[in-house]
Amino acid sequence: MAEGRGRVLIVAGSDSGGGAGIQADIKTVTMLGGYAATAITAVTVQNTLGVSAVRRLASAFVEAQICSVLTDVGADAIKIGALGTASVVEMVARVLKAESGVPAIIDPVMAAKDGRVLLSGRAIAALRAVLIPRAALLTPNAEEAAILTGLTVESLDDLRRAGARLLILGAGAVLMKGGHLAGDMATDVLMTPVGERRFEGPRVAGRHTHGTGCTLASACATGLAQGLELEAAVERAWRYTAEAIRRAPGFGAGHGPIDHGWPLR
Repeated sequence: MAEGRGRVLIVAGSDSGGGAGIQADIKTVTMLGGYAATAITAVTVQNTLGVSAVRRLASAFVEAQICSVLTDVGADAIKIGALGTASVVEMVARVLKAESGVPAIIDPVMAAKDGRVLLSGRAIAALRAVLIPRAALLTPNAEEAAILTGLTVESLDDLRRAGARLLILGAGAVLMKGGHLAGDMATDVLMTPVGERRFEGPRVAGRHTHGTGCTLASACATGLAQGLELEAAVERAWRYTAEAIRRAPGFGAGHGPIDHGWPLR
């Protein structure tokens, strides 16, 4: 684990089941030696079987949380997760513009594991137009990449083409997540304007993978907040998340959580 306590401001929704969202983010940042502060965008009623209700918070209230943290605690990186509405997306883009010296790690969460839509069509358009250009690192999975680019994403080559399109849209770097693609190996691709690197390992069979996207993005944010270079931050994040998947405790009857606390054991 890296030295230091990088401050990560997390802007995302709450998962009452504890496997994803703000809860997964806080666990990840803490386990990697960082300091987590939060601005909650929505509160969900969910467990491993799915989301049964969502209560979104007003944009002004989310902004007040963000400003309260930034004007006192401060942040060395800002991690963006589920935002919910176009007004919140546009507000967050304005905040990131004002805080341009702080790297933003954006996980473009659009749906829950059970398929429930968490981001409206207008909000997706706003994300594409005003938020992607603010990303130091964008971390879409294959489905999210397809929606953002309009491209079919069914193979590793498709994933790379979509990543190139997202770089054109203004992201500083993209970590293209291939976990939803078919195959025995799980492959993610870190792409920047100057090159790319693959992160690959055997796919872990099973349904207990809830929160992997949140975890990976927050782990990347922690590394950047602690001063790691991008590739080093992603490598550490990828290894931490992969081991958390392997050690998933098997909780719940549906898509269970991964083991964020594995370094303690």
